[in-house]
Amino acid sequence: MLEFKNLNGFYGNSHALKDINLTVQSNEFISVLGRNGVGKTTLMRALFGLLDRTEGEILFDGKDLVKMATHERARAGIGYVPQGRGILPQFTVLENLKIGGFARTSDRGEELEALVFEMFPILKDFINRAGGNLSGGQQQQLAIGRALLTDPSVIILDEPTEGIQPNIVEMIEDAIISLNKDHNITIVLVEQDIKFARRASSSFTILEKGSIVSSGPIGDLSDDLVHQHMAV
Repeated sequence: MLEFKNLNGFYGNSHALKDINLTVQSNEFISVLGRNGVGKTTLMRALFGLLDRTEGEILFDGKDLVKMATHERARAGIGYVPQGRGILPQFTVLENLKIGGFARTSDRGEELEALVFEMFPILKDFINRAGGNLSGGQQQQLAIGRALLTDPSVIILDEPTEGIQPNIVEMIEDAIISLNKDHNITIVLVEQDIKFARRASSSFTILEKGSIVSSGPIGDLSDDLVHQHMAV
């Protein structure tokens, strides 16, 4: 479904991604792991055409994303929950959710909105509240809901539980797992929480200095690999 082939990515003259080869199958749940600053977020940004320059291929259902503008990639069926959530603080919950609808090409708007409110009922309670007045956990629910309203076949989540109050983390994790298992949405999760990655994922890949250093089924994510490539 989603393939990175010999992908190299650049910020100016800085070579940030080096010869990335990675395949994500339909309905897979893959965790992209590694220390801070190793290229995880950069890889996600490359997927959406947000780097200064890329070389190589990014294929999605056989389509070459490299030739597409960012908004065209979203309309192709890829939802994005960025690090830091990226909600618009002066817009209401409803207005933030509607932004997701601009990238949707299907007629499933009402169905998807009902699903968002079923998964995250607090959003319906706060439908007219400004996004900036929500807690961190509520903002993350909003960001996931906005991505879901694009009607994606793949959702990219960049550290979705970072900075979230502990009592909300498990609910958000369960919602992400449900999107994969109950709604057949492929999940690409950028994460440093090994416990969550092991609980939720079917596979993993580890980045170090902009390169993939290990990949495989989640059962192969040994403590030795974690200590070697993720311990501070």
